[in-house]
Amino acid sequence: MGEIKVAGVLGAGTMGNGIAHVLARAGLSVRLCEIEERFLQRSMGTIRKNLEREASKGKLTAEDAMAAFERITGTLNRLELAECDFVIEAATEKFEIKREIFRELHGIVPSHVILASNTSSISITRLAAQTGRPDKVIGMHFFNPVPVMKLVEVIRGLATSAETFDTVRDLAVRLGKTPVEVNDAPGFVSNRVLMPLLNEAMYVVMEGVASAEAVDEVFKLGMRHPMGPLTLADFIGLDVCLDIMRVLQEGLGDPKYRPCPLLIRMVDAGWLGRKTGRGFYKYEQEGQG
Repeated sequence: MGEIKVAGVLGAGTMGNGIAHVLARAGLSVRLCEIEERFLQRSMGTIRKNLEREASKGKLTAEDAMAAFERITGTLNRLELAECDFVIEAATEKFEIKREIFRELHGIVPSHVILASNTSSISITRLAAQTGRPDKVIGMHFFNPVPVMKLVEVIRGLATSAETFDTVRDLAVRLGKTPVEVNDAPGFVSNRVLMPLLNEAMYVVMEGVASAEAVDEVFKLGMRHPMGPLTLADFIGLDVCLDIMRVLQEGLGDPKYRPCPLLIRMVDAGWLGRKTGRGFYKYEQEGQG
C-alpha cells in the first residue's frame, strides 16, 4: 500500500480535530474536511491553540508546533480527499450518516486507499459493505482528548485484510499511540464495557439511591477512577452515550442494554453535558460542538 504521506479526516468536531492534530504532529499532510466554514474555522482555531499549549509545556518546539499546524489544510470539498493516501471518518455516531459517507468516499478516493472510521460502536463490517473495498475498511477508534490519550482500538471488520490491519496498526504507532487489536462487535471492547457502567450509574441516580456527586465520589475514591461515571458521561456527551447504548441494545438484543429513561429525558431536553453547559452537572459554556 505504500507509505501514508497525505491523510484525510472527514469531520472536524472534537474527535476529528484531535485526529488531524496528531496526524500533522507526526509529519503527515492533512486534509481536514467539514460541511460548513464556521465548523472548519472553529476546528482550526482549536488545533492551533492545542499545539501552542503543547509547545508551552515543552512537549514540542514552537517551530514544530507551527510546522504541524501548517501541514493541515481545511476544505469544504470532499473531492479534495481524492489525493489522500489514507482517509478516516469522524462524523456523528449514527449509522445512516456514516453509511452515506462511506458510499461517497468509495467513489472519490482511489481504490487502493484505506478507509477508516473513528466510530466508537458502529459495525465496521456494515460500513465496509457500503463500499467496493471491504478489505480496505477498518475501525480506528481514538479516545478523547486525542492528542493526550494513548489508546487506539484497531477494529477488524469481517473482510478487513491483514495488510490493511498491519498498515493501520503501524500508523497508530507512528502517531505515538498504543494500538489494541479488537474484532468487530457492537461497542467493541471500550464501550461494550464502559457504557453499561455509565448507564447503571444513571439508574442509581434516577431511582434515588444516591446523588450524581455521591456516585462519582464512590468511583473516584473506591475504584480509583480519575473521574466518576457521571462526570465522564457529561464529558463524552449524553447524546453520544444514548446513541451507543442504542447500538448495543439493537446489536446484542439483551435487555440489560436498555438506555436509562433519565438519560433519554435529558437528551430530549437538550441537556447533553459539558458541550451544552448542563448534564448531570452544570458547566460554564465552553463553546464546544
